[in-house]
Amino acid sequence: MSRQPLRLAIAEAERMLTAAGVASPRVDAEILAAHVVGVERGKLMMHPLVDPPVVEALRRLVVRRATREPLQHLLGTAVLGPVAVAVGPGVFTPRPETELLLEWGLRAIADVASPLVVDLCTGTGALALAVAASRPDAQVHAVEADPGALTWARHNIAAHGDTVVLHAADVRWSDLLVELESHVDLVLCNPPYVPDATALPPEVTEWDPPGAVFGGPDGLEVIRAVIGTSAGLLRYGGHLAIEHDDTHGESVPALLRRRRVLTDVEEHHDLTGRPRFATARRVGPPPPS
Repeated sequence: MSRQPLRLAIAEAERMLTAAGVASPRVDAEILAAHVVGVERGKLMMHPLVDPPVVEALRRLVVRRATREPLQHLLGTAVLGPVAVAVGPGVFTPRPETELLLEWGLRAIADVASPLVVDLCTGTGALALAVAASRPDAQVHAVEADPGALTWARHNIAAHGDTVVLHAADVRWSDLLVELESHVDLVLCNPPYVPDATALPPEVTEWDPPGAVFGGPDGLEVIRAVIGTSAGLLRYGGHLAIEHDDTHGESVPALLRRRRVLTDVEEHHDLTGRPRFATARRVGPPPPS
């Protein structure tokens, strides 16, 4: 059995993915090749020749990716910060942009001993698990309402040693986590926020659950509930961060400023300069009379 040049297989994969309209064809081709070979992407050059079954396995994955099946589904995992979580049909796939939300949240509690953290609309549990992995002293709670997403979250949390407490609950419930009221140091949320009429790529429209993507006509239905819930959960000085659509750069900060218990409202941009998430802090106690 004659071995074959891996670079040619990758070049053919790139050609197929380019023709299919995949946004990052070379990167995806190399990631899939690394997955099949069983090495890190940066070490592909150390494997110039591969056996024909490897080339065929790569071709099969590339054919699936060309149908716009998400790359993370083909790999079986998605990475957020220090954790990798299992993903697949029935749950929203974590995106790299949420790394910025995670980094901000970790900075916000950097000086808090044994922080209490809540992740609303947790989906796969990735954000909650990333906080727990970064801060082993933290008590982390995650909230999810969708039954399909809950199955994935339970699996991922168990796979990471049950470092997160999972709640099957809806962020719109008036009594959500009342036992934590006024005690939470940090609330994070990556909710459904895309306005209903927005055109999206097939990786989203055909694979992500619509309920995890779309947030009503203006994309703000769940965000409004999250802000109200978070205002009650946060302790004095506690922090809140909410990811949002890039059309919400003014509307989400405005919603935060409407709550008199919230202060220090800021808008944050992603690496492309687009509005990506907004943050706020719970005001301190009133001065003594």
